[in-house]
Amino acid sequence: MAASSDAASLAYVEVTASGQSSDRSSDAKVEAVRETLLAAQVPGAIVALAVKAGDVVKAGQELARIDARMASQGAAASSAQVAAAQAGLDVAAKEYERQKQLFAKHYISQAALDGAQAQWRAAQAQVSALQAQAGVAATQTGLHSVRAPYSAIVSSVPVSLGDMAMPGRPLVSLYDPMALRVTAQLTQAQARQLRAGVQVEIPGLSVQRLSIAASQVQVLPTADPLSHTVPVRVQLPTDLQGATPGMFARLWWQGDAPDSRQRVLVPAQAIVRRAEMTGVYVEGENGKPQLRQVRLGLPQGAMVEVLSGLNAGDKVALEPQMAAKVR
Repeated sequence: MAASSDAASLAYVEVTASGQSSDRSSDAKVEAVRETLLAAQVPGAIVALAVKAGDVVKAGQELARIDARMASQGAAASSAQVAAAQAGLDVAAKEYERQKQLFAKHYISQAALDGAQAQWRAAQAQVSALQAQAGVAATQTGLHSVRAPYSAIVSSVPVSLGDMAMPGRPLVSLYDPMALRVTAQLTQAQARQLRAGVQVEIPGLSVQRLSIAASQVQVLPTADPLSHTVPVRVQLPTDLQGATPGMFARLWWQGDAPDSRQRVLVPAQAIVRRAEMTGVYVEGENGKPQLRQVRLGLPQGAMVEVLSGLNAGDKVALEPQMAAKVR
């Protein structure tokens, strides 16, 4: 008897509908504008791994180091060869100067002078060649240290300490948290409706919806040949906290509703939110309230648009907490 009394005392409101312009939406995802996968350029064992997933790193910070003992020895040997060649060049230069003085006094022939000059030039060429080899060896040594190209957040580290690094093997993946965007696939007609800007919804963030100016919306000049959809990129604010690449997002924009689609509105107080489920209590055929899941659009003052789950003429309970107690 008490349940029947509660059901009878519930206040309902009939769902209204309108054919005016509607708030349209499309599923999207968060992407990083700058996302880098750092790979090994030289072989060797990984002897140091200074970061893990989720760490914040600065530009130039060392992330991983590959065993460089063989490369260091090669660089030292190249430097020693350069020093030896430089000493030979000094001797050849002095000998060439002496031969020029002797030739000026007609003590030696032109052939002897040409021979001394050829030895001097050969010594110069040898020094240049060995210096280039030493530069290559020094560069190879520097490749054993993997450093962050910019300030970023480490998204993954697919290797462990002691693993063998090979050229092309991924070591660290990172992204710039200050440069994020939302990407969606829209029809050509929908893409033309974004001139006034959009709103971005990312479930889980403290800010429910972000208003983005049209200047931050980029409609790519290509379309998918199979789905005939157009990629749309929306730049997110640099100070947005909590957003990460791969998160689910939703784009909202003002669009014209087709004649066959009515805009359904319900009072905001009738909305029920339980964990990730959003719904309303609808009067059932037996007169008792039944919880029905809905998908919401943008709020319109004291009313909220329902994109799916309700039809015009349905009766919605205004007191969802009382409706939940009715059995």
